[in-house]
Amino acid sequence: MTATAHPAQQTRAGSGVLLVIGSCISLQFGAALATQLFAPLGSWGVTTLRLVLGAVVLLVLTRPAVRAWDRRQWRAVALFGVTMALMNGFFYAAIARIPLGVAVALEFLGPLVLSAVTSRRVMDFAWVGLALGGMGLLGAQSVLGGAGLDPLGVVFALIAGLFWAGYVLASGHVGRLVPSTGGLAASMTVAGLLLLPVGAPSVVRAGQEPHLLGLALLTALLASVIPYSLELAALRRVPAQVFSILLSLEPAFAALFGWLLLSQPIEGLRLLAIALVVLASMGTTVSASLGARRTRRRVARQAEDEPAGLVPPEEVVVGVGTGALPVVAAAPEAPSGSRQAQGPSHPLG
Repeated sequence: MTATAHPAQQTRAGSGVLLVIGSCISLQFGAALATQLFAPLGSWGVTTLRLVLGAVVLLVLTRPAVRAWDRRQWRAVALFGVTMALMNGFFYAAIARIPLGVAVALEFLGPLVLSAVTSRRVMDFAWVGLALGGMGLLGAQSVLGGAGLDPLGVVFALIAGLFWAGYVLASGHVGRLVPSTGGLAASMTVAGLLLLPVGAPSVVRAGQEPHLLGLALLTALLASVIPYSLELAALRRVPAQVFSILLSLEPAFAALFGWLLLSQPIEGLRLLAIALVVLASMGTTVSASLGARRTRRRVARQAEDEPAGLVPPEEVVVGVGTGALPVVAAAPEAPSGSRQAQGPSHPLG
């Protein structure tokens, strides 16, 4: 029986890996496509359009039972929407000024620092140091290479990383409180409405020019809906650690698509810097996974010593990616919804 199940499990895991890679490709292709809309619509206008259109598609697909939500659930959804809006807005503002791969690498610092602070493991701070070393190489190349990075673009990418860290925390909160996947659709709606005062002129113009509206809709599908769907399917096929390690490759995918589609160079120190960020993200994921195993062993030992029901469930953040889904692995005693993924690995964008 085991012998017949093993090939099927391998096939399932292999398809899961392909789904994650497909998500990364879709996400970065969508980000590259979005840059083509910056000239007529502005980066914040494109962000608004993408979130609004993505929200409409997800609302139709998920049909969340919002009338049944209580005040606490709505607060969680609203906070998630705020972090989603600002994370995506500043990320698009960044890639309007600096290369896509560099922006994603800089943005990764947010969740990496969050992982180190929440775990308090020395090794996680070492991984953050490695990522900072990569950022130092970017600075060195800017000085030595002559063509420096736009300082405002760098600041925007770092701010996006800060809101990405908040996005990870808010996403986990929504995943625990809101059933099914409706929290993502509602939060994206909040994000779109929040940016509407800024992006309204772009929305009006896109409505008057069908080709702009079509490109914006394609961007919403590629950078939000498709990555979310692929990552959700992948989480059912591969372990959370494998999922997170694969998402750690996103800066590399971003650099590749920036080179292929936007003619952005990735040679020299810039390539090494991105590689260091990818390595740091993978290292953080592996460290978190090892910590999760130790936690499970400790909980198991406590369960043997304590009366049934007195050992509290625990959650360990295994990893995050810039695609649609932060990955949260819950201990076996946790509620069934606690491992539920909510929200695009950005980050929707």
